[in-house]
Amino acid sequence: MPPRPPAPESLPPHQPAPGAEQHPERLDAFMARANARYYATHPLLSDFITAPEISQVFGELLGAWAATIWVSMGRPVRVVLAEAGPGRGTLMADMLRLITSRVPAFAQALEVHLVETSPLMQQAQAKALAPFVARVPSLSPTWHTTLDSLPDGPLILVANEFLDALPIRQFLHTDAGWQEHYVQNGAFCCVPCPAPSLPDGRTLDPDCVVELCEPALEVGRLLGQRFAHSPGAALFLDYGHNSSQTGESLQALRHARPAKPLEATGEADLTAHVDFTAFAAAAQQAGAAIWGAVTQGTFLRALGLMERTEQLAAHASPQDAAELRSGAHRLAAPEKMGHLFRVMALTSPSLPMPPGFMKGPAE
Repeated sequence: MPPRPPAPESLPPHQPAPGAEQHPERLDAFMARANARYYATHPLLSDFITAPEISQVFGELLGAWAATIWVSMGRPVRVVLAEAGPGRGTLMADMLRLITSRVPAFAQALEVHLVETSPLMQQAQAKALAPFVARVPSLSPTWHTTLDSLPDGPLILVANEFLDALPIRQFLHTDAGWQEHYVQNGAFCCVPCPAPSLPDGRTLDPDCVVELCEPALEVGRLLGQRFAHSPGAALFLDYGHNSSQTGESLQALRHARPAKPLEATGEADLTAHVDFTAFAAAAQQAGAAIWGAVTQGTFLRALGLMERTEQLAAHASPQDAAELRSGAHRLAAPEKMGHLFRVMALTSPSLPMPPGFMKGPAE
């Protein structure tokens, strides 16, 4: 992923933005509108590549992770396997390849549900999963536009690069008090507001920028409430931080290059770093057990990334073997995605520690 862009140059408090013919729009509303247009009109994942597209081993390991969770639940005869933000369907397809070949009893228990709002993406996902549905018709996926419409019962949820695309709000502490970023005519303007409050109760330092992702906190609360009363586990893999740090992280990719987030609305993919500390606090307060966040490199290596890569490489052509090893390095190396991406699991308190995590302080 590109490095964080510099902090935006905000207008002084109370000063109207140039070209006042446009009504100021709160940043989260602007981000939601821009991304909805982007995903509805652009080729699938044309500006970035995600972990499932880098190596099939990524999805296989998450499939094995899900199977282990199912066993820890007591092998329920019916379980929802859901993915939030499933992209082209590559991750779910790789998970199902592992599950149907190695854990057929788990495959027979599955109901596949995909949380996806884009019709273009849904078409790609249906195509990716068609071979598995042909062999096991019960794996035919059901689509949802929100997490809260997933059916009741035991749930295993995976979400790779899902939280980062949820819209954020930005607050700034100035000499005049707290201000919130609004968007007007392609630039930020500031509106006076109360001090923001984060669920982990951190102290907010003066002269800082604070980002608040309310939809992510709602996801945490929703799953926490569900897991407090029904068996379940959710795995989130995303780029972000697991600390009390604050700062501006809104970024944009356009034509696979960093772009200015407020320009060319709907022509760039807008994301922000995930605040795993706030997300964990919201989920834990609602009733979930929290595991991590650990770095993606630590998590994938613990699941056997390198061993599985070498198994595949041993039976591949020299070129394919090199690509497999390169993909594993990209996913796990600290200078690549290994440290920038972090992994957190939410589970029912009655479930044991899930694979890939450790007891004690998070990294």
